[in-house]
Amino acid sequence: VMLPKVQTAAQVQWLDLLLTQIEEVMGFEVGRIGVEAQIENALGLSNVKEIAFASPRIETIIFGPADFMASMNMPSLVVGALNPDYPGDPFHYVLFKILEAARARGVQAIDGPFLQIRDVEAFRGVAKKSAALGYDGKWVLHPGQIDAANEVYAPRQEDYDHAELILDAYAWHTSDEGGLRGAVMLGDEMIDEASRKMAEVIAGKGRAAGMARTAAFEPPAG
Repeated sequence: VMLPKVQTAAQVQWLDLLLTQIEEVMGFEVGRIGVEAQIENALGLSNVKEIAFASPRIETIIFGPADFMASMNMPSLVVGALNPDYPGDPFHYVLFKILEAARARGVQAIDGPFLQIRDVEAFRGVAKKSAALGYDGKWVLHPGQIDAANEVYAPRQEDYDHAELILDAYAWHTSDEGGLRGAVMLGDEMIDEASRKMAEVIAGKGRAAGMARTAAFEPPAG
């Protein structure tokens, strides 16, 4: 269930209680229905961390840019676009704060829609900003935006291949056969446990996108 315009944790808790009552009356598994909370105004952003932790049903935190812009009195009619009079990205803080709350809670962070549905290149440009931060995806309003979204939120082929290579290499080097080493060289690059965690993110996104690797790890001879 997507809950729009969430402003406080209490609103999520109210929905949790309502869903629990419905599940109990209908004989459904209690807690099975998830909740996606959409942050669309200043109060919601101020309380986003409390909202993220308000219920175990929370699965996703979503940014709603249009209502948010109205809430902040932003002088623009183009949803999510940069303002040439502002020397930076006015949405960076908003996106990062939502992402921080989502990751602290261990749930998805999803960017909101881009309303100029015929301008796919502009959609792609806006999507790249949240993808670079680590967002899991973005709403689409038209079938023409789907391919662009899949392209932007999936890793590049070379990055996916390298991530899989890091995972295989690190797994081998930390094994008995590989010498139980925690930090090793992969070409000119040192890899360690932190490298493995970073590679897991990229590899996971690639696998979710159905990507196929083009190179395999070969253990060093001898």
